[in-house]
Amino acid sequence: MTPPSVAFATWILAAFDPVLIAVAVWLGWRADQAAKIFVAAIAALAASMLVGWAVTSSGLPWPAPVGRAYPTLMPVRTIAALIWAGAAYAASRARRR
Repeated sequence: MTPPSVAFATWILAAFDPVLIAVAVWLGWRADQAAKIFVAAIAALAASMLVGWAVTSSGLPWPAPVGRAYPTLMPVRTIAALIWAGAAYAASRARRR
């Protein structure tokens, strides 16, 4: 048995989930300490998974679907959330100076 293969486009869609980006950037921008980037990333990951699951379950199309028949790509989403939150935190710190 071979492991399932996931197209690269699916990986990219998981990293560019609109809810993930919005929550990570908003919380990363509002973070006042670097350690809060991880909290922002976890919250963004949870929000994106819940919204993606709800939208996919309702039958509406979603760029990064979450469901039993779809790959969740948790490592990709986690790294993307950390990158988006970190970038927003860095931009916020640069703006304050």
